[in-house]
Amino acid sequence: MTQEIHRPDWVPFSGHQLRMSGIHFDALRIQGIRGEEVAARLGRATEDDAGPIVWQGTGMRWMYFLLPPRTAGDRAWPLDVERFGTRHQVSYVGVPALNGHTWPLMWQSWPTPTAPFVDADRLWSALGRVDRL
Repeated sequence: MTQEIHRPDWVPFSGHQLRMSGIHFDALRIQGIRGEEVAARLGRATEDDAGPIVWQGTGMRWMYFLLPPRTAGDRAWPLDVERFGTRHQVSYVGVPALNGHTWPLMWQSWPTPTAPFVDADRLWSALGRVDRL
């Protein structure tokens, strides 16, 4: 992560907190190695300026890609990509602080002034490249 960090108001100052998806952001959740590979490809495609991606280090090792609010429902994502923030769903996503102790949540990619959210088109493209492997 070589880009300048941008701390949106929904990012806590310390620890981690739950934030309502659909209000602050929409989120797409991808499990395990597949999520990590998609995040890595997205990072390479954006020269490490992919926007906010949160990694959960426990359980299923989820990767959360944070998109602009009310955008996760704009397309038919693959079945193994879970959407948070669609019109008829209330859900919360854990968001870590930008530094300090935030376990089990960590930033894979921070929000930056040039990428305050993950771009859905780039994420879609990164998903397609992983699917072709």
